[in-house]
Amino acid sequence: MRGISGPRSRSPSDDEPAVAGPAAGLAFDHAPVAGPAAPARVSGGFIALYASAYTGTCLVLIAPLLVTLALKVDSVTGPERAPSSLALVTGIGALVAMVGNPFFGKLSDRTSSRLGMRRPWMVIGLLGGSLGVLLVAVAPGIPVVLVGWCTAQLFFNALLAALVAVLPDQVPTGQRGLVSGILGICLPIASASGTFVVQLFTGNQVAMFLAPCAIGGLFILLFAVTLEDRRLPRAGKPHWSLRELAGTFYVSPRQSPDFAWAFASRFLFVLAYALLTTYQAYYLLDKIGSAETAVPRQIFVGTLVQGSLVVAASLLGGKLSDRTGRRKVFVFTASVVYALGLFVLAIASDFNGFLVGMAVGGLGFGMYTAVDLALVVDVLPGTENAKDLGVLNIAGALPYSVAPALAPVVLAISNGSYGVLYAVAGISALGGAVAILPVRRVR
Repeated sequence: MRGISGPRSRSPSDDEPAVAGPAAGLAFDHAPVAGPAAPARVSGGFIALYASAYTGTCLVLIAPLLVTLALKVDSVTGPERAPSSLALVTGIGALVAMVGNPFFGKLSDRTSSRLGMRRPWMVIGLLGGSLGVLLVAVAPGIPVVLVGWCTAQLFFNALLAALVAVLPDQVPTGQRGLVSGILGICLPIASASGTFVVQLFTGNQVAMFLAPCAIGGLFILLFAVTLEDRRLPRAGKPHWSLRELAGTFYVSPRQSPDFAWAFASRFLFVLAYALLTTYQAYYLLDKIGSAETAVPRQIFVGTLVQGSLVVAASLLGGKLSDRTGRRKVFVFTASVVYALGLFVLAIASDFNGFLVGMAVGGLGFGMYTAVDLALVVDVLPGTENAKDLGVLNIAGALPYSVAPALAPVVLAISNGSYGVLYAVAGISALGGAVAILPVRRVR
């Protein structure tokens, strides 16, 4: 009988990657069993633990981006230099994430540890990333903030690469829409939870940064301990080469056009999201006219409103996608709806308008996150799941470098108008809708 830790694979084989046995402590001396075979259906307990760990990962990544990082930068530079300094920190941090995610994904695919392929990187990523966040919290100036944030991005993306690879490792095709839909609600839950926790510690910067790491870390470690992780025998471990290393960051668009279009669609959608989240605090301060002390609470309320609609749209969208066997129409519709939400934010003049825009965006974001990951997994070009997902995750990291470079230009041209900036974000989301249409391998 399968426990909550995940599906068991089929008959033993000496020359295929292995799945570690049930997690009893941390001793994994079980004989290898087949890893690449089609996974069995996963249990509700596995899905719950996986979703909790994914929520924890979103929490440690998103809480600083939503509130604390912007406020930290503002506190060490002053309001005049804060936007450009934040752009520097988030931009370089995103470049580190862009390189780190596929690199650690490839390492994960080739890890032959007795603890499994994914588990070691979950633990290493959590510990290293938390140390980086601590460094940001105590930083006296921008240089130390930059070093700390880059450290956090590097290690948290090692964690993310390993965790996302669990989906194709463990979940069969017929359940991926459901599981992807459940994972889709993790980001809004993490966003609302993170902003709630942060505002509880307003005035204590160290606690504002570390509390999300402590809470998210508990769920990540619980999943890591209970996961029946795949194990790769040392004899089957591929050799490294310079060509292999270069291939870590590239998938040929000519050989895998569907993957390339999915990459482009995700890049444009996440760019829209990055423009929203990175400058949300300054949008409230400048366009809405909020007091600085009110910003953490207002961001919490906005993410709570958006999150409630993301949850509903994500769960419904994932189930409908599995039932109809369609992915593209959901991603297209979601991108259009999310664009509409950004256009509402662009014309909003008070906090109520902000909430309406966040709510509309929540519907689109929920539907998108419900189906996008399932669509991506269905168009992976090879067998190195973590590596290929790492390349795809460049589309999720690169926008956080492009957004800080693009935003100052837009703000300069528009005389500092955050309304124009969010209109540009809406256009980017519409581009994401158009880019998904040429995908052929999925309906």
